Amino acid sequence: MAAIINTEVDTGERRIPVRIYRPALTGEPKVVVFIHGGGHLSGSVDVYDPVARHLAMATGNIVVSVDYRLAPENPYPAGLSDAKAVIENVWSLLESQHIPYTRQLTLIGDSGGGAFSATLAAYFSREQPGFIHRLVLIYPSLDYTLNWPSVQENGTGKLLDESKIRWYFQQYFRNEEDRKQTSPLYLPLSQDFPPTLVVSGGLDPLRDENFAFVARLQVEGIPVQHVHFPGMTHAYLMLEDKVPQEAKATYLAIGDFVRD
Repeated sequence: MAAIINTEVDTGERRIPVRIYRPALTGEPKVVVFIHGGGHLSGSVDVYDPVARHLAMATGNIVVSVDYRLAPENPYPAGLSDAKAVIENVWSLLESQHIPYTRQLTLIGDSGGGAFSATLAAYFSREQPGFIHRLVLIYPSLDYTLNWPSVQENGTGKLLDESKIRWYFQQYFRNEEDRKQTSPLYLPLSQDFPPTLVVSGGLDPLRDENFAFVARLQVEGIPVQHVHFPGMTHAYLMLEDKVPQEAKATYLAIGDFVRD
């Protein structure tokens, strides 16, 4: 990695920590905003540093990793608002750091960060069509209602338990929000929704909602690619030393999709 910069996005109301990864010091790379997972309650730019580094190397893009506020101290929609603010200010952020770049933005999120990424892709495709060029969702959380067979089928004895997911969402939604209405799977999508890559695992409680989102994009006529690993659990990229082949294949697929 040529350079790593810890800085902040100043929204005027608060300062949002970010970490910028530059895979090379020459040229004007395109840009990725990465929103980490953790059920909206955990995770950080430090915890996800290895993933962000891999994304920068796989894509050749500058990666801006967002250290958004976490529940329960900061419930819905605090973290989502932070991620939105970083996306809105990403060009001025890079200019303030004197980092050359090309104005082409890919949004990448895993797990809970995938929920934020899909939600914000829907928002920006309506409000600023074309602003987000590509969307990558890595075993994303897309349905806060959890009404899918895989939630129970894969919800015990694996990395992510059903009981843990439900507890996460109880901590995140503190004001009786309509969980279906806030779920990315059910949000209205415009025809300007960005081409999307979905990565899923067959042993993930979130498997079925991932497949459902892919199917919905196909029905809507939105370009979508789906890379599925039948033997993988949720968050397998955090277990890279245990599943090196699948992790490598995932980053290669993301790199190919973003560079396309």
